Amino acid sequence: MGGELRITLKKSAIGRDKYFSKVLCGLGLRRLNQTVTRRDCPEIRGMINKISHMVVVEE
Repeated sequence: MGGELRITLKKSAIGRDKYFSKVLCGLGLRRLNQTVTRRDCPEIRGMINKISHMVVVEE
């Protein structure tokens, strides 16, 4: 760990539980196909695991 992750939102949060929207907001994802770069740490990995069906992650 210690590198960086590129996280891209591929599926919308519309119609899903508020929980998913809050996780996306915590990662800084707002729009479809938006990509953010975050450091690779257990906290970010945990957030990605919760919404893995909505995002694409590149290391």
